[in-house]
Amino acid sequence: QVQLVESGGGLVQPGGSLRLSCVASGSIFSINFMGWYRQAPGKERELVARMPRSGSTNYAEFVRGRFTISRDNAKNTVYLQMNSLKPEDTAVYYCAVTYYSGIDYWGKGTLVTVSS
Repeated sequence: QVQLVESGGGLVQPGGSLRLSCVASGSIFSINFMGWYRQAPGKERELVARMPRSGSTNYAEFVRGRFTISRDNAKNTVYLQMNSLKPEDTAVYYCAVTYYSGIDYWGKGTLVTVSS
């Protein structure tokens, strides 16, 4: 199993920036994808961005050009740099990893609130 700990959420004004971090520990050698999902109040959880250990990155269309995902395999950490934040980006952001076997693990989430 793997344990995921997210950090970096908080309150930010529209147009501002935040950087989320997620550190993985435990059975990390089986991890292929690391990424971020979000769930806004009353909505389903949705993909924000994810990247494999090697290969191309997937971004949701609604964050393309504003958010950047990056990964430090040596530190078992995935980051999400969020710029030009909008009120509709308000959500709980979850870190998720997928093993090569297809098994998913989720963090507990970190709240991002975009409001003036």
